Amino acid sequence: MFFSRKGTRVLTSALAGLAALGLATTVEAKVDGDTIILGAAISLTGKYATNGIHAQNGYEFAVKKINDAGGVKVDGKSYKLKVQYYDDESTPARGAQLAERLINQDGVKFMLGPYSSGLTKAIAPVTEKYKIPMVEAEGASRSLFTQGYKYLFAVLSPSEQYLASSIELAAEVAKGQGKDPSDVKIAMAFENDPFSLDVRAGVVDDAKKYGMKIVIDDKLPRDLSDMTSTLTKVKALNPDLLVVSGHSKGAATAGRQIQELQIQTPMIAMTHCEAADVVGKFGAGATEGLLCPTHWAETPSYSVPDRPGDRCGDGVGRRLRACRPVRHRGASRRAGRHRHEDLLRRHQVLGGRQQRCQADGAAPDPGRRVQGGRAVQMGLVGAALPAEAEILRRRQS
Repeated sequence: MFFSRKGTRVLTSALAGLAALGLATTVEAKVDGDTIILGAAISLTGKYATNGIHAQNGYEFAVKKINDAGGVKVDGKSYKLKVQYYDDESTPARGAQLAERLINQDGVKFMLGPYSSGLTKAIAPVTEKYKIPMVEAEGASRSLFTQGYKYLFAVLSPSEQYLASSIELAAEVAKGQGKDPSDVKIAMAFENDPFSLDVRAGVVDDAKKYGMKIVIDDKLPRDLSDMTSTLTKVKALNPDLLVVSGHSKGAATAGRQIQELQIQTPMIAMTHCEAADVVGKFGAGATEGLLCPTHWAETPSYSVPDRPGDRCGDGVGRRLRACRPVRHRGASRRAGRHRHEDLLRRHQVLGGRQQRCQADGAAPDPGRRVQGGRAVQMGLVGAALPAEAEILRRRQS
């Protein structure tokens, strides 16, 4: 069974957040003996099956941890948790139907979110209609949080932040090479779904700040099985940065075809590298240098400046230090940039060539396969999730 570390931690926080919402009284929850039943429609088949299974694994891991620790207490009595699942088949309409079924037929009073922004967007109106709290960890599109929903709670960063910091990194690389950031050429390929389109919006907004040129702006095919059309143009136009977002299936397709077509773009940033296990599938050499966003990075111990503009660390190839810890989302973007910088120093981009180097004499971490090759990770959230639980508690009160 595969567990994404990011998925496990974020999904565990979803369960903790639901507990913090207060399974306030057993009258309001579906109870079977000493077990409170939660509901979830999850993509176990269809194009999001890989991610949906990861989400289910994360929920089950969290349930086991909570139950092993004694469960949750309601009115002084301890209850175990159990999740009732249905397969939404990676289809929004099916997800909405199953949410109705869980609420109206199965009597579920607390919901866990599905995988993807599209599915979450389909289910949220249903849970809102019936005033059923839904804590979700896999729908990051900002469009979810502009509808005024009162019963939707999220424990992850918004999607427009996922790859935007790669633009800032590309600008700094250009400056380091004596070039103007406006000379940077960007190629983009995105799935036509709410999450990926929001990722695209964040990239485009940041590119505009630097006056960078977007030379390719493609939509990935619906089944996410082929991006040779985009990559053929990449070979011809030779961009400085390639940005891709197509969930796990899109990341796997990109990893495979970048290898097959021998794409030599100096910087490649994409979502879902870890969930797609691109290093395990295609090898460290083929994925050398991929920049992958993650909510949690376990091996680095990065901090952010006390004030915008301050720098942590003091030299090329050195770990960032002597700054306060990341505590909130406002800091996460800056933390992501600093992590990017240090990772780039270790995989220096010089004239389009990538050279491996190590910081502080540190050996590669064998426990992080994604960092074993060039699939290095960009931090997004840092230690924000405890704050999310506090938000939930305030919301309940």
